[in-house]
Order: sequence, then structure tokens, then C-alpha cells
Amino acid sequence: MAPVLDTESVLGLQPWVALAYSSIFTIIAFTAYSIIYNLFLSPLSKIPGPKLWAISGLPYAYMHITGQGHKRVRELHEKYGDAVRVAPRIVVFRDARSWKQLLGHRKAGTLENLRDPVFFEASGDGVTGPVSTAEHARQRRILSHGFSAQSMVDQYPLIRGYVDLLMQRLRENSKGGAVALDMTRFYNYTTFDIIGDLAFGEPFGCLDDTKYHPWVSLIFDSIKQRHLMTMVRRNSPALERLIKCFAKSLFVGSNSAHEKLVQLKCDKRIARVEPRPDFMEAMLSIDPKGGEKLSMQQIRLNASLLIVAGSETTATALSGATFLLGRHPEILAKLTQEVRSSFASVQEITLLSVQNLKYMLAVLDESLRLFPPVPSSLPRVMRKGGDVLCDVFVPEDTVVELWQYPMFRSPKNFTLPDSFIPERWLGDARFDNDKREAVQPFSFGPRNCLGKNLAYAEMRMILARVIFSFDIELAEPQVDWIDSNDVYMLWDKNPLMVYLKPRKEP
Repeated sequence: MAPVLDTESVLGLQPWVALAYSSIFTIIAFTAYSIIYNLFLSPLSKIPGPKLWAISGLPYAYMHITGQGHKRVRELHEKYGDAVRVAPRIVVFRDARSWKQLLGHRKAGTLENLRDPVFFEASGDGVTGPVSTAEHARQRRILSHGFSAQSMVDQYPLIRGYVDLLMQRLRENSKGGAVALDMTRFYNYTTFDIIGDLAFGEPFGCLDDTKYHPWVSLIFDSIKQRHLMTMVRRNSPALERLIKCFAKSLFVGSNSAHEKLVQLKCDKRIARVEPRPDFMEAMLSIDPKGGEKLSMQQIRLNASLLIVAGSETTATALSGATFLLGRHPEILAKLTQEVRSSFASVQEITLLSVQNLKYMLAVLDESLRLFPPVPSSLPRVMRKGGDVLCDVFVPEDTVVELWQYPMFRSPKNFTLPDSFIPERWLGDARFDNDKREAVQPFSFGPRNCLGKNLAYAEMRMILARVIFSFDIELAEPQVDWIDSNDVYMLWDKNPLMVYLKPRKEP
């Protein structure tokens, strides 16, 4: 016989049943409204893009997690045009004009488009977060002393020492050209040691030990980790908190170790009383306009930022140039002729003398176009009231992204966009219609990279020294090394194996 529920039991269940039905109905209604709003009522609904991406941020997040976002965004631009909606409130642009219109200097009294706080994780004292125009200008004025032309001249002996050590290590490990070397590692060893000395007064010892310092390895791991967590944060802050709660030792431990190392090295460098032409000397100076100094926390956070911005990106550019030269022997031969005919000895190759290598600059510019060190985007949030970007009105609070890889390889911006042709930067008539202003690997406007000139000088000098002293040959010329790399904000680079045959120097 089936059990019989008494009246009291039935009445006791009814409120819970009603609550369950009410909750389900609310979820369905909210989901339906969100779909209808995002597809038809949102101010972004007129901007083309895949419908599913307009409804949910999950496809956008998945794209990032795969490491293939740079390729997917390029496909979306080819299908939908210069402006594409890739999430409910995210739009990507590839029009060359977007650099100036989104990031350029604003008229007095006009609000700027701020850095996306979801991406930049705002800090308490306005260093890494979307700081105000005035605060950013103040910090930039102070830091700029370390990147001036005179500072570069003063820093040259320090930089030269690490380049000399790089060349020594390449000779030792190449075994006369019999052993292929992973140039991504050697370039990273060099740039991390240089930036470590300029920021903290001492290198990481990568070139001395021919291996990554544990802290450098931690930095590489944290870049990917932070990028993936940004996707979680953008779609579900609650899930981010839950993940950090269950993986507290992973997140808190690595971050704590990093912060302690930064503090230790900063304190050690500051304790040195003798003047030194490095970044710390600049960060300890007084703002000439406002008479204020950076706080200790601002000094540490800026030093931490400089370590990544001044090392990984330069090494990536050198790796890309080396690969592209190895894949194009005729271009390598032309550059080799320029370098070896311009200098009688390695002593003549300096930060200043390499500025006369015109073909070298064209090679680097073309390498940066095809393999930009930051292939993705540093997103901005549209200012209050919105604005028109490239003839498209973008409402306030919209996240706008300019992906460098798709923009730099767009057929709308460049003739033969996937071809490595340095002559496009030297007035070749075939490329008169190229929109060269689209290539902004160091970003654009008042918040562009302070170290642009130093990066170019380092790249020219290091590449000139390598080409002057070695004949270069790729160990795996059939492998498209650029295409094999994934992107997690920065490139997650695979080994680039190269044979270096030492030449008899004059």
C-alpha cells in the first residue's frame, strides 16, 4: 500500500516547492532577458560579431584559455570587419586610427579612456590600476629620468658587459657550431640580467649560470596564471574568490614570495649610497614639477613592472627576428653585409653606432609587425558619455581592445601582410598604401612604453653582435616557430634552436 501523507506534511512541503519553482522561474526569466537585451537592446547590439559571444563571455574566455586568441580574433576580424563584439561588453578594433582615437592625448578637460580594472587589478595607491591622469603623469615624469638619452649613454658600460658575457656564453655552448642553442633562453638570460641590474642594482645571474634564476621562472609562471585568472574574474568574481580560497597556498604563496624578493632587492639597492645610472636612481628622485617622491610601495611596484616590461618583451622581439632571418636567407645575407661592412671590430658596435644601421631597423620593425611581443591587448574602458571610434559609437563602460597580432597582419592595413619584407619600411613603392601607423608594438599616447628607445638600442646592439660574430642557421627550418607558440597575454615561447657557427673576426 502506498504511503499516505497527512495534511500537515503536505502543507509543510508547499512553501519549499513554491520557492524552488520561483527560483527556477527567476533564473529562466533573467537568462531570457539577458539574451534578449544583449542581442537586441544593448547599445552594442549593432556592432557585428558571433551571436553566442554577444550573449555570454564564456566563448571569449575559452578563446584565451586555449592560447589561440590571437588567431581567433584575426579570424573574427576577417569575417565581421574592423569592429567586432566579442563579449556582452567587449569590442575589438583593428582600424589603424583606433590607436590615436582610443589612446591618444585628450583635449584639456576631456576624460581619458582608463585602463580596464578587471585586467589591471587596481592597487591601493594607484600604481598598477587605472590611475588618474595627474598621478600617472607624476610617476612618468619621475621614471623618465632613467630612460633619457643621457641615461642610456651612462648605462652603456653596464649593458655592454652583459652583451659581452652573452657572446662568451654563445661561443662556449655552441661548440663551434656543432650544437644547436635555444636562443629564446639566451636572449632572456641577457635581458633579465640587464633589467635586473638597472632596476635593482644587481643581475639575476642567468648568464653566469646559463639557467633561469628561480625568481625569473616564477615570473614566467605568474604571467600565464594571472592571465587565466583574469578570464575567471571577468566572468565570475565569485568563482575567482572560490578558486583563490581553495588554492590559497598557490596564489598567496607565489605572490608573497615575489613581493618579498622585490622588497629585499629594492631595500638592498636603496641602501647603496653611491650614485648609479639606473632606474632606481630615477625612482628615488623628486618630481621636478610637484616636488614629491614616489612612496616605497610605488617604487616596489614600478620596479616589479619594469622587470617584465623591460626583459621578456625585448627577448621576444630578438627571438622573432632571429627566426624570421633564419627562414629568409636572402634577407639575413643582406643584413649580414650591412653589419659586417659597417664595423671593423666588435668594439665599434655600441648603443650609438648601431643607430646607423638602416636595414637593421627595418628588419626589427618588420619582425615586430609579424611577431609583436604583446600580441594581445591592454584593454581600456570607454570614458563617461562614450565616444566615436573609427566611425563607430562606443558607449561608456565598454571594454575596448586593440589586438596587435591581428591588426599588424590585416590585409586592410598591409600589402602581403604575412610576408617578411623589411623593404616595406624603406620606401619600397609596392607598399605605399600600407598603414604603417597601425604598428604600435610599444603602445601609443601618453601611456606608451617609456623604454621604447632603450629596447630598440638593446635589440640593435645584441642582434648586430650576434650577426657580426656568427653565421646563423635554424636547426628546424621546416617548423613555423611563430605559429607554434601560444599566447597568454604574452607569448608562451617554445625553444628556438639555432646553430651558431663562429666566424673569424677581424
